[in-house]
Amino acid sequence: MHPNSTAALLIYGAAVVAASFLLAWAAEAAQIDVSGGLAIAVLALIAVLPEYAVDLYYAFTAGHDPTYAQYAAANMTGSNRLLMGIGWPLVVLVSIAVAKKLTGKPVSALALESGNRVELGFLLVAGVAAFVIPATGQIHLVFGIALLAWFGFYLYRLSGGEVEEPDLIGAAAAIGALPDRARRTTVIAMFVVAAAVIVACAAPFANSLVNAGTELGVDQFLLVQWLAPLASEAPEFIIAIIFAARGKGTAAITMLISSKVNQWTLLVGSLPLAHLAGGGGPALMLDARQVEEMLLTATQTMMGVALILALWFNRWFAWALLALFLVQFSITSTQGRMILCGAYAVVALVALAINRRHLGPTLAAPFTRTGPVHD
Repeated sequence: MHPNSTAALLIYGAAVVAASFLLAWAAEAAQIDVSGGLAIAVLALIAVLPEYAVDLYYAFTAGHDPTYAQYAAANMTGSNRLLMGIGWPLVVLVSIAVAKKLTGKPVSALALESGNRVELGFLLVAGVAAFVIPATGQIHLVFGIALLAWFGFYLYRLSGGEVEEPDLIGAAAAIGALPDRARRTTVIAMFVVAAAVIVACAAPFANSLVNAGTELGVDQFLLVQWLAPLASEAPEFIIAIIFAARGKGTAAITMLISSKVNQWTLLVGSLPLAHLAGGGGPALMLDARQVEEMLLTATQTMMGVALILALWFNRWFAWALLALFLVQFSITSTQGRMILCGAYAVVALVALAINRRHLGPTLAAPFTRTGPVHD
């Protein structure tokens, strides 16, 4: 098939979304047959394959076509900011509304579990380290390997966690209810089919985003930055919101915090490797606009982590993250983006000052083997 760019965008985009749902359902149902936190973490990684496949294609292509470097950075920053700017606030606001309805009492915040301090510790360290990228104007191979090592340590820490019985919903629950042999066959078939679709569609979908921008007169950078991550992350967002609507807000936000750790370590760390494999040098170079986008993403991350260091996600924190995320779409200048970075940074510094007594336990949590840190 060789459809025009707009039709290709719809066709291949729909295929990526569909494959994302298949992977998400299969990964959830597979938790019945696997044991150990590490195995479950690997399944969670499989579920985000669509997003990584598109971004790594851009980075790989940038290795022999430098014009694609901007798209690798755009897709990565877009997916990161969508997750924290839309995913986190929506889950918290839905959770608070549901809790208020169930209890009949005013509810102003979502309480996190003490175990979430481990994820926040990993995200805090990765978030601080990420400022190296806008400072140097590149994602260097050495820095990428350091992030991948940090992610590997994150998986190691997860492997020592307790395994809970999965709480399946929707299609995953229907698959989980099948007899053992039928369930395992179905899950494997879904993994194989979805992976094949993603491998087949990643390149044409990525290229159609760029070409459709030209055809429709839309900024290609913005299309790649927001439409591709929205398509690949749709299942994760929907599953998290369903969990929140069922009164399982803590489980929902935990899933999205873990996804943020994955993106800020595994995804960012993999980009220079893909760039090198595509024939490029040891560093993925960023232009001025990409440096601004990286700085925005890094400051947003620090604000999000700083606000919830006390393991208390207030509804006003959610509204602040959502408002600052939405306001960026009205900003078109470098000066405007720098002001927005400053707003994120000021809120982060104030939150860090208020939550300073939680900073030490959070930084220590990734290295604590005696269990999660309690306040």
